[in-house]
Amino acid sequence: MSSITACLFDLDGVLVDTAKYHYIAWKRLANELGFDFTEQDNERLKGVSRMASLNILLEIGGVTLDEITKMALAEKKNAWYVEYISNMDKSEILPGALEFIQALKERGIKVALGSASKNAMLILNNTGLTPYFDAIIDGTKTSQAKPDPEVFTLGARELGTEPEACVVFEDAEAGIEAATRAGMRSVGIGSSETLGQANLVLPSLEGFTVDRLLEL
Repeated sequence: MSSITACLFDLDGVLVDTAKYHYIAWKRLANELGFDFTEQDNERLKGVSRMASLNILLEIGGVTLDEITKMALAEKKNAWYVEYISNMDKSEILPGALEFIQALKERGIKVALGSASKNAMLILNNTGLTPYFDAIIDGTKTSQAKPDPEVFTLGARELGTEPEACVVFEDAEAGIEAATRAGMRSVGIGSSETLGQANLVLPSLEGFTVDRLLEL
């Protein structure tokens, strides 16, 4: 195995907790359409694109709509979400995330973002995380959703790093699969029940060290 020279991070659920805002916005949309949307339902949307998420939501509610209406609803949900995340600040960075990224930088390991979010820059700027990244690949630069490896392959290319020297940090099953398909090692943030395919699973980045990473 190549030594590790780069780390690629998903955003939602790994560095910041924006998942709660997605959930609030989707629940609000479901309620407006006349059905409920639970936290358990929301698990199915992790790491899934906006339109695919909407289709899952409509399937849960047993609602069938034409494409134009669906586009309008996706825009409405996103407008609510943007309104919620516009008030984020650095207090919403998840425990241990900033400390770990700073430690990587000190050790000369490159850092990239690999997120499906089209609002990634707004979140990074509001939380003060932007300057820590050597490359930022978000939903405005990709055409394929995870588990397609595109987001991570582009990240490695922008960093000038071989895939086998990269480690991906992800909280979604689709993201771990994307990392594997990109030829990269992965660290799952969350539960080993859903992220068992990762090389290592952690409950969070809190207390995780670069030395432990280099043992992967």
